Amino acid sequence: MKRILYDLAGADPDFRFSPYCWRTKLALAHKNLPYETIAWRFTEKDEIAFSGQGKVPVLVDGETVVADSQAIAEYLEVSYPHEASLFGDPPSRALTVLVRHWTELTLHPAIVKIVLPDIFLRLDPKDQPYFRRTREAHWGMTIEEIAAARAEYLPVLNAALAPLRQTLSVQKFIAGAAPSYADHIVWGALKWACLTSSTPLLAADDPIVPWMRGVLETYGL
Repeated sequence: MKRILYDLAGADPDFRFSPYCWRTKLALAHKNLPYETIAWRFTEKDEIAFSGQGKVPVLVDGETVVADSQAIAEYLEVSYPHEASLFGDPPSRALTVLVRHWTELTLHPAIVKIVLPDIFLRLDPKDQPYFRRTREAHWGMTIEEIAAARAEYLPVLNAALAPLRQTLSVQKFIAGAAPSYADHIVWGALKWACLTSSTPLLAADDPIVPWMRGVLETYGL
C-alpha cells in the first residue's frame, strides 16, 4: 500500500518548512510507517482539491485521505493500534492538548514575525504574491515593516521558550523518557523556526538543541 504525504515546499522542492507537516512526519516515524512525500506549494490548491480543503498536510493512506495534522495523528492512532501510541495514557493525551494550544497560540506567533520575511524570500515566485497579500492582511504590516522590526520580536520568542528550556533541563523529552506527539508538535515549530530563520535562533548550549537531536535519533532520522 502506497502512503503519500503532501508536504509544503519553497522554491527549492527539498526545502520543506511547515511546522504542521513536520509534526505529521514525526508521527509517521513514531508509528514506523513508511511514506513518500509530494512537494506542494501555497498556490497549488487544485493539487489537493480531492481532500476537500486547500492546506497541507494531506495524507493519502491507500484509499483513505486525511487532512490536518491533528486529524492525521488521530487517524494514525486508531488505524495502527499495534504500533507505539502517539499520545500515551489518557492523562498524557489530555496534557498533549495543552501543549498543542501553547504551541499554536504562544510559540507560533512568537516565531512567525521573525521568520516571515525569510520565508517570503525562499518561496517559489508564483507563491510570493499570495503569501504577501495574505500575511500582510493578517498582520496589518508589510513584509518589509515586519523585517525592520525583527529585533523587537526576538525577546518575545525567548520568553515563550522559557518553560520549554526549563522542562528540558530536567528531563530528556517533553513526554519524559521518550518522545510522544507532544514532542512532535513543539519540535515541528522549532524546526520551522530554525530552517527558515536567516540567523541562528538557538545557542549551541541551549537545552533545546540536544532535545531536537534526540527526537530525530529516536526515530533513526
